[in-house]
Amino acid sequence: MCSPEESALLRLEEVFSATLARINSLVLQPLLAAAPEPSDPRGRECLQLLQQLHRCSQQLWEVTEESLHSLRERLRHPDTVGLESLLLLRGAEGVLQVYLEYIKSYTSCVAVQAFQKTAKKRSEYWRGQRKALRQLLWGVSSEGSVGTALVQALRQPLTHHVQQYVLLLLSLGDSIGEHHPTRELVVHAAALFGDLQSFMRQELDQAVATQALWHALSSRQRDALCTPTRRLLQDSQDIPVTVTPLRAERVLLFDDVLVLLQGHSVHTFDLKLVWVDPEQDGCTFHLFTPEEEFSFCFKDPQGQAVWKWKVTQAVCQALRGNKDFPVLGAGPEPSQPPTCRSMAYTFLAEGRLCQATYEGEWCQGRPHGKGTLRWPDGRNHVGNFCQGLEHGFGIRLVPQASEDKFDCYKCHWQEGSMCGYGICEYGNDEVYKGYFQAGLRHGFGVLESTPQAPQHCKYTGHWERGQRSGYGIGEDGERGERYIGMWQADQRHGPGVMVTQAGVCYQGTFQADKMVGPGILLSEDDSLYEGTFTRDLALVGKGKVTFPNGFTLEGIFGNGVGRGLHTQGVLDTAALPPDPSSTCKRQLGLGAFPVESRWQGVYGPFRDFVRAGCPGDLQEALLGFHVQSSKELRKSQEYLCCERTQPDDGVGRMDEVLEELLQHREPEALQQCLRKALSSSLHPLGKLLRTLMLTFQATYAGTGANKHLQGLAREEVKQHAQELWAAYRGLLQVALQRKGQAPEAEEDTETRDLQVHGLVLPLMLPSFYSELFTLYLLLHEREDSFYSQGITNLSLFPDTKLLEFLDVQKHLWPLKDLTLTTNQRHSLVTDKCFLSAIECLQKVITTVDPREKLEVLEKTYGEIEATVSRVLGQEHKLPMDDLLPLLIYVVSRARIQHLGAEIHLIRDMMDPIHTGGLYDFLLTALESCYEHIQKEDMHRLPSRWDSREPR
Repeated sequence: MCSPEESALLRLEEVFSATLARINSLVLQPLLAAAPEPSDPRGRECLQLLQQLHRCSQQLWEVTEESLHSLRERLRHPDTVGLESLLLLRGAEGVLQVYLEYIKSYTSCVAVQAFQKTAKKRSEYWRGQRKALRQLLWGVSSEGSVGTALVQALRQPLTHHVQQYVLLLLSLGDSIGEHHPTRELVVHAAALFGDLQSFMRQELDQAVATQALWHALSSRQRDALCTPTRRLLQDSQDIPVTVTPLRAERVLLFDDVLVLLQGHSVHTFDLKLVWVDPEQDGCTFHLFTPEEEFSFCFKDPQGQAVWKWKVTQAVCQALRGNKDFPVLGAGPEPSQPPTCRSMAYTFLAEGRLCQATYEGEWCQGRPHGKGTLRWPDGRNHVGNFCQGLEHGFGIRLVPQASEDKFDCYKCHWQEGSMCGYGICEYGNDEVYKGYFQAGLRHGFGVLESTPQAPQHCKYTGHWERGQRSGYGIGEDGERGERYIGMWQADQRHGPGVMVTQAGVCYQGTFQADKMVGPGILLSEDDSLYEGTFTRDLALVGKGKVTFPNGFTLEGIFGNGVGRGLHTQGVLDTAALPPDPSSTCKRQLGLGAFPVESRWQGVYGPFRDFVRAGCPGDLQEALLGFHVQSSKELRKSQEYLCCERTQPDDGVGRMDEVLEELLQHREPEALQQCLRKALSSSLHPLGKLLRTLMLTFQATYAGTGANKHLQGLAREEVKQHAQELWAAYRGLLQVALQRKGQAPEAEEDTETRDLQVHGLVLPLMLPSFYSELFTLYLLLHEREDSFYSQGITNLSLFPDTKLLEFLDVQKHLWPLKDLTLTTNQRHSLVTDKCFLSAIECLQKVITTVDPREKLEVLEKTYGEIEATVSRVLGQEHKLPMDDLLPLLIYVVSRARIQHLGAEIHLIRDMMDPIHTGGLYDFLLTALESCYEHIQKEDMHRLPSRWDSREPR
């Protein structure tokens, strides 16, 4: 059984459907037919609005017909078709949306007077239709304008129809009872259409007020502000407001912009980028926009409250992108706009951001968070911002004058300037990796031309205010030269060493990029010049040359054009050959560049990081990062996607690092912890180590692989080990402080040295070993050549002859270990005696750790004694007189290349704790063997060998 309300709804829908059809034929179609394609923009706008209204009217008629069909089915089959089948109940939201679209389209036409403007073109026709329009309406005066009649013709039927909807749905809800299964649907639909009534009243009132405003404004102001969808929410002529520091004659609040009128000037502020200060200040409240900050002042708190509430709600509505429903401020989301937003804005005021467009996160009217800044000239900046300035990691792309050339800065920024670590790829094929301050290179950094550059050059060292200053390494690939020393104002200045690919070394004082005053020159053949030079490193003035054979030439040197080098002096041929330490092994740079101060630009940022408490968010800026580099990445707008090895959660990872240090403080655990840390490119200690490796390679690899620099390299490695231990101690103290634990006591020098040599040096030495050992090879090349010749000669001896030659007592010969084949004699067997000791000693070259090398030497000694004990049938301790010849035998048979370099490196890097102990004794014995094999009597072969075999 159907209710009377359902029947009434049916009749209501039938009447409304017919009314819509009549409105379409009587009003909309004639309006569209009467409007030729206008030539002015406003006319085209009116035509488009009417076309949109016609489409919305058609959709409204279609949904009414669909609702009508559902009602007829319900009334025709009340027993089988339930109340929930009515479109007004099951599809209330969909029906509501159609009504909302129609209302928005209709009010847009009202706001810009589209009906009046179009009706003027056929005023005679519309006057003739006044009678027909009165049939649609009530209360239409015969004296009223045609435009007003058209507005009423589209408004009154809709208003009446929605009102009747609400009344009938409320009545239907009452009639079916509280327990009816569809009561919830009915109540929901009644509430929706009740809200629609409120929404419609607000929309119509705002449209009328907006229409009146357009009439009141000047044509220039109207042209600047008038759009069909814009609605006036508040006018300072209704509630006066004073704006400071700006002087606005009138303030208009629309649903999308805030407008300040000053004479003919119109200042508009997008509401999405307007922030209302939540702080209370009597009769005043403050507003923030991207380029302005101003205050609204009122005569009384009531006016302030109204304006502040309306501005706040208008901002919320603008950010949501939809009209509040049913009325302003009644949206489902919080009534306070978010402080942080994501928007785009183009700056207009003069300054560094003029015409730049920022797109990203904002806070209180300032770029804040992640965003992109684009200038019209092609510059782009993508990264983090803080209070309107670049702050944190960011990438800036700066186009060059030539096509497809860019400078790409991947840096950390502070208050708008590059500050901290950065990687910059320049359009001139140069790359800088290092630190900045106030936008300039400052601190440690590496500037290098790319491999594609026609002339390779590189600088690794310290910078001050954008210029090379302090200790640094400069390499000129075209000239094949490397400068190691002090710089000032982008020029070589102060003590320095120059090495060339030809093996020539200079040491002296440089001034304004040229060598001045006395200095020394070491040539590849170990000739030594001591005297003065020209600014181009040519020999000139008083000097002395010491030749490798001991001859000296002392006098006045000159270098004339076309004459070559000439001299006037005394040649002394009676002098003794020079001490190798004065020429061949002379070390340059020692004392000129104190090792503690060479790489302060690398150690300094780490110390700053520790002093600041190891903040995870500053780890990249202070300790560096690594990014993938490619031209394709730089050219595209996707350079934001560059991969940094630094994860975003630097704070969390730093906490884990410090916690791990606390958990691994026992010796064994600490060693494993440090090994893991130094091998990781993400760990602070690993980052520090990699930077030190970079400086070491820049100094001593390639052209810098010169034997006269071995002393510099050796003391650098030891200094780096001390600094790494100090860095670990600094991290540990921060970890203890965070846990509220007492800091560890200061170490004394002896304790520190034991930890540095016993723990850190073995762990970090592999990172420097290749370049360092090369320098040892070059420095001891002469002795190693004699040693190699001695090994070659001794290898011609069979085992027994060599033992005899070395005066090894025969009762110590391990003949029992020899397995002879048929017709083989003891005197012809080679490489069989003391085989286990030989194989053990050969392992000395399989490790770079000096301690492990000494352990190999100890095991070799043990194998020799074990073999002798087995031969004698009892445990036997070898005295030095017996040990040395046996050790010479084992060394000669082990045939270890570059043994001199190995011995000296072990001696230099050995833990001081072993001095005077067993390891020191064994290393001294090995040194004696090495020196013995170099002697001349090891380079001769016996004229005849005794053919008698020992028994």
